[in-house]
Amino acid sequence: MTSTSHPLTDPDDQPRAHLRELVGAIERWDDLERTHLKTATQWIASGAPVYRVRKPDVPAMHLVSYFVVLDDTRGQLLLVAHRKAGLWLPAGGHVEPGEDPWAAVVRECHEELGIEAVASPISGELPFFLTVTRTRGQGVHTDVSLWYLLDADADTITSFDQGEFDAIRWLTDEQVLEEPDELLDPHMHRFTRKLQRARTRRHRG
Repeated sequence: MTSTSHPLTDPDDQPRAHLRELVGAIERWDDLERTHLKTATQWIASGAPVYRVRKPDVPAMHLVSYFVVLDDTRGQLLLVAHRKAGLWLPAGGHVEPGEDPWAAVVRECHEELGIEAVASPISGELPFFLTVTRTRGQGVHTDVSLWYLLDADADTITSFDQGEFDAIRWLTDEQVLEEPDELLDPHMHRFTRKLQRARTRRHRG
């Protein structure tokens, strides 16, 4: 028998399979999300690198975890004024090589908002929404973003990462939908409508 130093399976197989499961569990909201889910599934299955290894754009398509913080008592969600993007976005960040996307949410939530990540009962520790977006400005690349939902009392967020954000705002769903598209993440209105439906379903149930 000839020995070999090569593993029988790629060490990247397990996180890649987990990513396929996460993406596969997301309920599509509209035709665009269906397209994005298909794109993400094919990208993961292709064996292409999925984690960013060098800022800002290597590889040119990589994984991001967004998290939208909800204060259900006030009926509001949190958006941040992202310095580099020049847009109002959910908080979040790039998933590190081999890192579970939920672990990235936990890490980034502590770093950016100084609070513990508490999963919303709407979706738990699973992504609620997925987008594939070409970024703007220098180092243009494509973010494959998993959007998670978190629960928090607005009063518990007393600081934020001022190196990343200029400001933060709490808005109702209606206020988000009234904001001009060009000031927000390009999929923010779509996400908000999907969230409204999920909240309605939950309250009826």
